[in-house]
Amino acid sequence: MKKTRLKVLMAAVCMLLLTGCVNKKQAQASTITTEGSTSMQKMMGTLIEAYQLDHPDINISYSPTGSTSGITSVLEGRCEIGLSSRKLKQEEIDKGLAFEEIAQDGIAIIVSPDNPLEDISVEDLANLFEGKITSWKEINDFDKPVVLIGREAGSGTRDGFESILKVKDKCAYRQELTSTGDVVATVSKNESAIGYASLDAINDSVKVLKVNGIKPTADSIKDHSYVIQRPFLFITKKDAPLQPQTQEFLDFVHSSKGQEWILKAGVIPLGK
Repeated sequence: MKKTRLKVLMAAVCMLLLTGCVNKKQAQASTITTEGSTSMQKMMGTLIEAYQLDHPDINISYSPTGSTSGITSVLEGRCEIGLSSRKLKQEEIDKGLAFEEIAQDGIAIIVSPDNPLEDISVEDLANLFEGKITSWKEINDFDKPVVLIGREAGSGTRDGFESILKVKDKCAYRQELTSTGDVVATVSKNESAIGYASLDAINDSVKVLKVNGIKPTADSIKDHSYVIQRPFLFITKKDAPLQPQTQEFLDFVHSSKGQEWILKAGVIPLGK
């Protein structure tokens, strides 16, 4: 009798362990992990919410840690999809990474509403951020010192901005902040400040400048007349097969329905 009870007990324990393993595998199989660009946060939030309306059993995690961090996370196997708001470097591609362009984004140049400036040339903008122009009076009638606000090293927005203006590693920032929202908030509170941020993150607390007479809009980004723009990318491992639900999510993002949600998030979808 004791042996029989022991066998029953052992069988029950094994079933519990097996069930636990199955549940763990099912939990892992129903989760899509993403990490990276903070500039893509609004777009990702919109896409995730839209996708889960029809796929409530799929959990999509998103960690806004910055473009370089997202790329590294894919390389190290900590997430399936990295989010980058800058182009991949050749050495990153050589390590076995692949990318898909999801959308286009304008990098808006922002100042306080108290700054009378409305338009700035690419040349003056580069000179400002290199510290060659230190007073607003040198380009308009605003007699205030220039305060440069930018993103931290590794930010895709910073990389895109500095690469386009050819001022990479030359900028004389007063502050280097870790998110797009922080840049917008800081510039809004300082009448002397100028910064840059993803267009979809802009609100009424700041003024968006024209660059070479062109304001960043859906049309000017689409036709490339607004020159300060960059791609939004999904990064994956080239030779690593994706989970079925991850591929389904990517297919949704590229679909006409997914592209409509991207547009609703204030980003310019491909082909729109």
